Amino acid sequence: MAFVTFLIPCFVIGADIAFSCQNTDDFVGASSPGDIVIGGLFAVHSEMLRPEEYPIKPVIQNCAGFEIQIFLQTLAMIHAIETINNSTLLPGVTLGYEIYDTCAEVTKAMASALRFLSKFNSSEDVVEFKCNYTDYIPRIKAVVGASYSEVSMAVSRLLALQLIPQVSPVSSAEILSDKIRFPSFFRTIPSDFHQTRAMAHLICESGWNWIGVIATDDDNGRFALESFGVQAMANNVCIAFKEMLPAYLSDNTFHTKVDHAIEKIVKETRVNVIVVFMRQFHVLKLFQKAIERNVNKIWIASDNWSAAVKISTIPNIRQLGTIVGFGFKSGDMSTFQDFLRNLHEKPTDNNKFLHEYIMLSSICAHLEYHDFQMCISNQSQDDVLQNAENKHQIWRDDFLNANIESGFIHSTILAVYAIAHAIKGQCKDRNCKDPSAFAPWELLEELKKVTVIDDDKEIKFDSNGDMSNSYDVLLWKEIDGHMEITTMAEYDAEKGGFIFEDEEKKKDFLDLKKVQSTCSQHCRPGQMKKVTESPHTCCYECVYCPENHYSNQTDMDYCYRCNNRTYWAPVNSTTCYRKTIHFLAWTDWFAIFLLLLSAFGVVLVLAISVIFTKNLNTPVVKASGGLTVCYIILFSHFLIFLSTVFFIDEPTEFKCKTRQALFGISFALCISCILVKSLKILLAFSFDPKLQNILKCVYKPVPTVVTCTGIQVIICTFWLIFKTPFVKQNFSIPRIIIVECNEGSIVAFGIMLGYIAALAFICFIFAFKGRKLPENYNEAKFITFGMLIYFIAWIVFIPVYATTFGKYLPAVEIIVVLISNYGILCCTFLPKCYIIIYKQETNTKSAFLKMIYTYSSKSAGSVAVSQISLDSKSSSSRATISDSCKSEKNSVNGSCHSQVPGQRLIKGKVLSKNPARTVARKRLSSI
Repeated sequence: MAFVTFLIPCFVIGADIAFSCQNTDDFVGASSPGDIVIGGLFAVHSEMLRPEEYPIKPVIQNCAGFEIQIFLQTLAMIHAIETINNSTLLPGVTLGYEIYDTCAEVTKAMASALRFLSKFNSSEDVVEFKCNYTDYIPRIKAVVGASYSEVSMAVSRLLALQLIPQVSPVSSAEILSDKIRFPSFFRTIPSDFHQTRAMAHLICESGWNWIGVIATDDDNGRFALESFGVQAMANNVCIAFKEMLPAYLSDNTFHTKVDHAIEKIVKETRVNVIVVFMRQFHVLKLFQKAIERNVNKIWIASDNWSAAVKISTIPNIRQLGTIVGFGFKSGDMSTFQDFLRNLHEKPTDNNKFLHEYIMLSSICAHLEYHDFQMCISNQSQDDVLQNAENKHQIWRDDFLNANIESGFIHSTILAVYAIAHAIKGQCKDRNCKDPSAFAPWELLEELKKVTVIDDDKEIKFDSNGDMSNSYDVLLWKEIDGHMEITTMAEYDAEKGGFIFEDEEKKKDFLDLKKVQSTCSQHCRPGQMKKVTESPHTCCYECVYCPENHYSNQTDMDYCYRCNNRTYWAPVNSTTCYRKTIHFLAWTDWFAIFLLLLSAFGVVLVLAISVIFTKNLNTPVVKASGGLTVCYIILFSHFLIFLSTVFFIDEPTEFKCKTRQALFGISFALCISCILVKSLKILLAFSFDPKLQNILKCVYKPVPTVVTCTGIQVIICTFWLIFKTPFVKQNFSIPRIIIVECNEGSIVAFGIMLGYIAALAFICFIFAFKGRKLPENYNEAKFITFGMLIYFIAWIVFIPVYATTFGKYLPAVEIIVVLISNYGILCCTFLPKCYIIIYKQETNTKSAFLKMIYTYSSKSAGSVAVSQISLDSKSSSSRATISDSCKSEKNSVNGSCHSQVPGQRLIKGKVLSKNPARTVARKRLSSI
């Protein structure tokens, strides 16, 4: 870069080519007369020189930093006006122009605007003060410009005094859409709202959320930063830092703040994406420093510099990384390029910009491309005056064509055509060769309705005065060793989406995602973001989703909750899993084991039935109550074994209602029959007359069985009607749904079991009283054991059932049912079967008579001893015995007898000499 600041021989030139402002005509940069004059405001120079003398005087100074791109925009305006004048768009009317250089300064732009407001044909450029400017005819009818939003804001407020239309091809600040503050402002580009939204969408779709922003400290930069901040927040993008650079290069702190910005970029290692809202000359200085520090990032360019050839030709620009920008939609540039090729033939008397460019190109002609450009930009107007006298005019039209930023050129031409179409609307019924034919405010109203054909599309200003054109998404790519600015995609401002021409360009877009620019690592599916102490929401920790929660996307703010009733999820889960349905299935090994036990019980019942049927007439079978009672008891055992089947497999409404009722009624029937047997045994072998009387009153076999079983039937019927069992899904276990039967009413269930227990207890009492029967016929003892097994099983069942949960809960009840059923079945029938099969010699009538005789003899002896003590009692006792005898009819021979062996005569009857043998026959008969 050293040779850019080369020394050029100094030559003294005459005052006729001086650029300093000696009078108002010197202030004009380029002009052409016409029936209707359009003003132009362009920052052809990047800065205005500061006065060195003190005190400072109100003198308009010369400018420095010739801007090729903006100079091209002035030529685009001239080209458009000349094209219109040579067309039939405005027949008989010639457009003129006056273009002024604002030098990127509001002060100088305001001076130009004041001249626009001066009265038409006023020799002294007088601006009249009026309360009503309706009939006021200013110097110009409309203004194209300015180049920067900050300048446009100031100028627009001044032009609004006379409602002079201002159409800017470049100023994009969102605030300029406010028609209350800027009623006469229009633009042929979208507002920054669309640009910042497009940037936020690009950042979001590329997976970035931790970025830096650098902007100029002026209205344009501040408004752009504010708009981008809103869009970034809406897309969950956080701004790690914001750096504001002075708006003017002449600011003494400019280089210091550039250095500070570079240090910030280097320090923030997690920030790999930088958004830049600056003018081209600011970006140029920033990038030169960044290249020195080997900064490599992704740079997102605003429309101000996204297509800047001057920046793309910086040496080693590729070291900066990737540059992606948003530029205004361009059109066909062929006619403008032809205009530039013939530009050297045009006179420069009325175009000081062109004259200055020719001088600068002559001064810098010996330099290569980039240095040539830098040389032109670094020269001031004073330098040109001092060094250009002996320079031959050298024309480089290729340089101008290479520096065309088509988006700006297209919007400038579009602005001129929009004004021309509005003028056409005003000139339909008027003689527009007369400058006073219409006032600027009338043109303003026409401009609001104008429609322009652009690339076969009709476009017009919206209610905010904006043209919502699309953006070109630009990608700076190195091709053949040179940085080329290519169009990667199109951004539709209305729909808010990216449009790709082909897959290659889409791939370029997707390749941007390879660069990470996040405050925190992406949270994977199965994780969620946990906010840390950082004020930024983009800085977080990734934590696992808790149990029964899941996340199925990256960077989720929270985990979704599973439906706990039917789904579950482990920690760090990406989905919910359906809970497993559990019940005691047929295929479960334990269920198979229980079914085998039940089946064995059924086989045992059938075997006992066969044995008893074959030995129907034996004393053991007869002593068991006969075949009918045995069949009833065995059938009830069969039903109890069968009821266990309803406890297995998936519960249904039918199973839930059937299993308890079947078990309860069957068990009640079984116990009722055994109770009758207990009463019968006690009645047969009891020698207590009082107990005999009671037992004979109670002993009604059929009514007893029907009543005891009927009560259980009533209990179960009420239970099934009012609180019927139903199928229930138990969700208490995290990953399992247990399908089980809800008993409907625990009280009803308890009453049913309690009733069976009451019958069993009564049966136990009666059986216990008859436990000392003959050794070969001790059924009461075994009934006692059976009832004890029942009680023990169900007493253990209550706490186990209350504390057990899961699919094996029905198995607990099955086990208790089987234990109690087996206990009663075995104690009731197996001893008899044993006698029938293995002790057949005791299963005869004589053996039974002998056994009963022996038992009765012992019992009679004990009773005789007791009778001796009774002889001393009064005759009233005998009367009582006699009365008892009356109520007792002996079933053997129909005679009345007392059951006190040893008393010889009762009521005129003579007892056998051997009372024991007589009693034995009677006992056997009664049994």
